Amino acid sequence: MRLSVVDLGTVEPGSDEKQALAESVRFAQHAERLGYHRIWFAEHHANAMGASHHPELLIAAAGAQTSRIRVGSGAVLMNHYSPFKVAEMFKQLEAMFPGRVDLGMGRATAGPVIDLALQRDREHPAQADHAQQVAETVAWLYDAFPGDHPFATVKLMASVPEIPQTWLLGSSPNGSNLAAGLGIGYCFAGFINPQGAAPALRHYRKQFRTQGFGLSEPRAILAVNVTVGETAAEAARLAGSPKAYYARLYRGDVQTLVPTADEAARELTDSERDEPTAIVGDRWPRFVAGDPAQVRATLEQMAAESGADEIMIQNMLPDPATRRRSHELLAAAFDL
Repeated sequence: MRLSVVDLGTVEPGSDEKQALAESVRFAQHAERLGYHRIWFAEHHANAMGASHHPELLIAAAGAQTSRIRVGSGAVLMNHYSPFKVAEMFKQLEAMFPGRVDLGMGRATAGPVIDLALQRDREHPAQADHAQQVAETVAWLYDAFPGDHPFATVKLMASVPEIPQTWLLGSSPNGSNLAAGLGIGYCFAGFINPQGAAPALRHYRKQFRTQGFGLSEPRAILAVNVTVGETAAEAARLAGSPKAYYARLYRGDVQTLVPTADEAARELTDSERDEPTAIVGDRWPRFVAGDPAQVRATLEQMAAESGADEIMIQNMLPDPATRRRSHELLAAAFDL
């Protein structure tokens, strides 16, 4: 089973976004050495927790400093952008790093103020049609507009035959229908909606229809928040960081950093601390944690139940060295 990673540009307490961005590039090199298949960069606007605001910039930086690992977006938030702009940008990235670029497309709100700021027309902001935007982006990349369509006269970088892989990212059943209907890859955010992951990925496989957009069969990724420790006790302590971060968000602290494990231990309630980090019955956890063997067993069960071809690892540990060590232990557990 393939393993990949998504990087948020996590800002360590006491550090800053400049250092976090430099660490993101170093981490891409580290992930490549460990044998991970791809690294995706997130898009989070005006968010203190992570410095990855525009994934295209980190894709270019990481691509230039690596040679094998695939580089991509997890995800470009299509509700903010022109499909032409997105398609052309990723076609150019593919020209720079042939055979290594992934265009992951999603949607999300950054809040009413930032959503408005990202619009060109502030008086009449666009009402985004997600399905149309994704379909149009794919049509630009594959030169798939009908002959009578006005866009059919324009070719994107006609001298570059390579096309980035296209993925739809989501956390609800709607995404599985759209990805399956377009015949493109699908990645489900299991750390957002763990109980919806297996049904959505199975539905995607069942409904998949090839449309000539690079795939003859379904291609599915399950994204999971994972913390691996040398021991189960150490992993449980470290997993307090993402648990406490989301607890802060739920309390309304939307500009918080990810707390250290020591900070998290002081903040978490007993119920938050004891939230399961492995599958219990038929309930999947929001946060997977444990020693290497425990985490491997959990991820293999998730892959088997969902039909995922690949697991995408999200890790929010704020200390870069601890975060790298977690990925090292996981790579060794899977013999990457």
